[in-house]
Amino acid sequence: MNKKVSVAPMMDCTDRHDRYFLRLISKNVILYTDMIVSEAIKNGDKKKLLEFNIKEKPLALQTGGSSPKILAEAAKIGEDFGYDEINLNLGCPSKKVQKNKFGACLMKEPNLVGECVNEMTNATILPVTVKTRIGINDVEDYEFLKKFITIIKNAGTKTFIIHARRAILNKLTPKQNLNIPPLNYNFVYNIKKDFPNNVIIVNGGIDSVNKIQSHLKKVDGVMIGRAAYHSPYFLAEVEKEIFNNHNILSRTEVMEKMIPYIKEEMGRGTRLNQIMRHTIGLFHGQKGSAHWKRYLSKNMCIREADLQKVNHIMDHIKSNSKTTSLGR
Repeated sequence: MNKKVSVAPMMDCTDRHDRYFLRLISKNVILYTDMIVSEAIKNGDKKKLLEFNIKEKPLALQTGGSSPKILAEAAKIGEDFGYDEINLNLGCPSKKVQKNKFGACLMKEPNLVGECVNEMTNATILPVTVKTRIGINDVEDYEFLKKFITIIKNAGTKTFIIHARRAILNKLTPKQNLNIPPLNYNFVYNIKKDFPNNVIIVNGGIDSVNKIQSHLKKVDGVMIGRAAYHSPYFLAEVEKEIFNNHNILSRTEVMEKMIPYIKEEMGRGTRLNQIMRHTIGLFHGQKGSAHWKRYLSKNMCIREADLQKVNHIMDHIKSNSKTTSLGR
């Protein structure tokens, strides 16, 4: 897989409907599931949790946990479902995640993480990658990070996705952890220097093609998060400038391609708002984007939205394209 650009796993955001939508815009970025707990993968409704549309690929499964045995089972199940990569979450700072002993709190237990990764890599033929932070709580020490990466590398991981912020547990909410701890890209750049044979991907605060291009001079890949969710058509610019792909659907064409998918999903019992909520930012930055958001809020992003309203989507875009930029 070309790891130049990927879209971060985001809880309650990067579900299968969002990934299908994003794939219509970008053919080349790697997509990730939101985090699925390894115990749920082992004991829960596997089809409901793991099923995806083949058009979403290349696609990585992100899981969380701290039991080497259960994580290994989850990795094998992910392989059997057809994912292209298994990613271990070592960066989530939420209290619920801490309580269940996975996510960023595992940075305090590097040897346990090493055991988890070793079991996972032995259980699957897929690449096992990790997504972590540069430090935890008051610890922002390069030697700590380097030692942590060394242990995981020796356990079998070749690719590291590093969010260039500390995770501050208990004191900050998950949302605050995305903004308040300062970015320190130099730590990630130095990891690449010290681990030249490993794939190092930087994450955190990257919201423009210029920033992506700048990072790619120093690391192997860039992972973008909120910018891809709040302004999904940003990925069209990524396709053009990073992957030199100019065969890109317009915003209107993206929505036209979504209609058959929506109708098929609703036939399976999916509610319309579960899909359309991901499209609110499609016209971000365009004249008339506020009109689109109001239209969705009123007609689509409500539980009672029905199939009849689907037929109005394109009529709405086309009827407003003469006075706005919504048809582009």
